[in-house]
Amino acid sequence: MYWGLRAQNHRGHQSHGFLTCDKDEFYSYKSLDLVPKLKTTEIQNWFERLPGNIGISNVRYTTSGKCDDQSIVQGTQPMMAEADGIKLAVSFNGNIVNTQQLLKEVSQHFPSFAFSCDSDLVCNKLLLELKGGKDLAAAVKATMLALDGAFSVIGIIGDGTFFAFKDPHGIKPLCAGHSPDGKILVFSSETVSLDINGFERDFELEPGELVLATKDGFKRHQLIENPKKAFCAFEFAYFARPDSRFNGKYVYEIREEFGRNIVKEFPEISKDADIVLSVPETGDDPAMGVHEASGLRWERASRRHRYVTERAFILLDNERYSTIDRKVNILSSKVAGQRVIVTEDSVVRGDTTKIVIEKLRKSGAKKVYMFVTFPRIIGPCFYGIDMSTYGQLIGSTHSDEEIAKIIGADAVCYQSVDSLVKATGCSRDELCLACVTGKYPTPLAQKFADKMKKKFLEGYKEKSRIYEDAEESQGVQW
Repeated sequence: MYWGLRAQNHRGHQSHGFLTCDKDEFYSYKSLDLVPKLKTTEIQNWFERLPGNIGISNVRYTTSGKCDDQSIVQGTQPMMAEADGIKLAVSFNGNIVNTQQLLKEVSQHFPSFAFSCDSDLVCNKLLLELKGGKDLAAAVKATMLALDGAFSVIGIIGDGTFFAFKDPHGIKPLCAGHSPDGKILVFSSETVSLDINGFERDFELEPGELVLATKDGFKRHQLIENPKKAFCAFEFAYFARPDSRFNGKYVYEIREEFGRNIVKEFPEISKDADIVLSVPETGDDPAMGVHEASGLRWERASRRHRYVTERAFILLDNERYSTIDRKVNILSSKVAGQRVIVTEDSVVRGDTTKIVIEKLRKSGAKKVYMFVTFPRIIGPCFYGIDMSTYGQLIGSTHSDEEIAKIIGADAVCYQSVDSLVKATGCSRDELCLACVTGKYPTPLAQKFADKMKKKFLEGYKEKSRIYEDAEESQGVQW
């Protein structure tokens, strides 16, 4: 668990937690920040602190609830709940849209329930279904049908039942694997946590599927028939590690194809450039693709300070500029007088890109062209990426040309949606592209997005994330 979580620390920097089950008892350890280094002298203490042969773990990246330290501590997973002799713990990845509806239901049955974040609700909703007398499959199915949003869940019941399930659209990744001797069964968001342990991947969970890990291997149950797949396309461009595998391909191979695609789509700009630079590290693989397709030298003159580990994407606005400025180093002598193509995974707020371009201009770059692998983001995400208001999205109200002017680029060249889809190896109707198309796979998310967009264009100032701000979620009709 420890090494698997270290391998996936990119999925959450704010907090981490471990939970094990031994003889009907749960034991947990939670803390803020990155998963710590494990000192050899402390290993025995960890074994004593977390006994048992079943465990789950989580790294958190807040997409619901408050972001102060106290709230992050309260929302650190895995979550535990208990009622009528049933003990349950879950590790959850995703985001729930209909939190207010669920909060009302859960609070009616558990009056002492203290809400901190949506993972709390998922745990207690599932416990509520189990408490009502349903078996695990029926309880999970009822929970799936009650939730609007994205959820990949791994859980433990106090009797030793170890299980995992995915939402009916399969928005977030979740795979299953085993150790070479077959004695250890594992669920993981990404394959890198299997690799680091020398384990083998068996399969990716299907949307709407429940899987149990038993002494006889995995037992699979398709609870929602004929689900409409909507795997998060942003995993391919930004969120997943490049050495993870989705749909039979390594992510880095897909990102290299993204770079080749943009050269094909913008041949004249490619011909006007002298060198290729990347915004490290998610821009590195597309830079290789641009280099291969254009013949331009990939000049490794943009470097990331390895131990500045904060991710600008999930920082507060007032922290973002200074972190980005310190995080990316430009080797001035290599770009002075050059016409530069810069590969970037996405432009969300425009902050990171603007700062990098400013640094390039100060270094003497003659021209700066942005090659962006993810299409222009026009709508918020409801499913676990914290770009959750129209106001924070530079692409929601500005054209490509306007964005180029705002961030200081000579041109911003986005990969097309069709090219992105083709490179992933998926079909268009198997991906969630809501943030670039405005078409959401779940009904309440679509309703909130449409209503808030109308209000935003009429001048409404968003107070917080749409699914937390939306008055309708509080029972008030707009």
